[in-house]
Amino acid sequence: MHLGNGIICPYTGITMLAISGGFLFWSMKNLKAKLLNNNILLPLLLTVMVFSLQMINFPIPLTSSSGHIVGAVLLSILLGPKLAFVAMFAILLVQSVFFADGGLLAFGCNLFNMGVLGCFVAYPLFYKPIEKIHRPIVASVVASVVALQLASLAVVLETYFSGAIIFSVSKFTSLMLGIHFVIALVEGIFTALFVLIINKISEKFALALLAVVSFVSATFLAQYASQKPDGLEWALIKISDSLIMQNHWNIYHFFDALQIKLAILSKIPSLWANIIGIFVVAFLSLVLLITLNLPQKSYE
Repeated sequence: MHLGNGIICPYTGITMLAISGGFLFWSMKNLKAKLLNNNILLPLLLTVMVFSLQMINFPIPLTSSSGHIVGAVLLSILLGPKLAFVAMFAILLVQSVFFADGGLLAFGCNLFNMGVLGCFVAYPLFYKPIEKIHRPIVASVVASVVALQLASLAVVLETYFSGAIIFSVSKFTSLMLGIHFVIALVEGIFTALFVLIINKISEKFALALLAVVSFVSATFLAQYASQKPDGLEWALIKISDSLIMQNHWNIYHFFDALQIKLAILSKIPSLWANIIGIFVVAFLSLVLLITLNLPQKSYE
């Protein structure tokens, strides 16, 4: 569900970057006091694990499409929504900058669609109420479905207001909602089972499990990931005749050229790129977590 530069106009891209940036600033500001003296290894390894899981596209039966875990709901359950959103920021930033997975101009859209809606809408409004009545599995599935359905609708609106899709809006909407409903069911079941496992083992075993899953996903499972178009790409192919690319803007060419220069990990063998990517995400996550743990200045 990573939007590229070509179907987002600068007005939409910059507006969504400001909105997502506001959520990031608010999240980090409100996390400072709560994170003091907390162990940062768990959020760091969870961030790395979700990053590695996003590398694994699984085929969708009866279609020529594939999907992957987003992880916002999973991170929110285990870390809380604010810290989960910071983790999603780190994941999506590394993907966009170093892998060219998601356009730089569309970064604010992608962070909103996959981060804000999962962490601050699906988790508190759907997962928490259902989980409170002792239905964690149902809560995980429902929250995952809501997160991806809302993200699908957000993609439709962002491309519509960008002028990229104006003739096949209803068809594009139905395609996005349909394919991402199936993907969300898989993610919801995985999320529920993973959370149940984490909650039943000790912290040391949990940290070891996260490290193992991350390494195996990035180095082994990713090599067998489906090469079929993901849900968004598949939907766009289906309406390609009515797609109006937004690549005539000067700012588009600037971001496109910049991304080509920065996306160094997209130009090397995928195995090495994945391994390096894990360390880059881990380093960025560590910097963010250390920043959150810094004592706040007193202005009294």
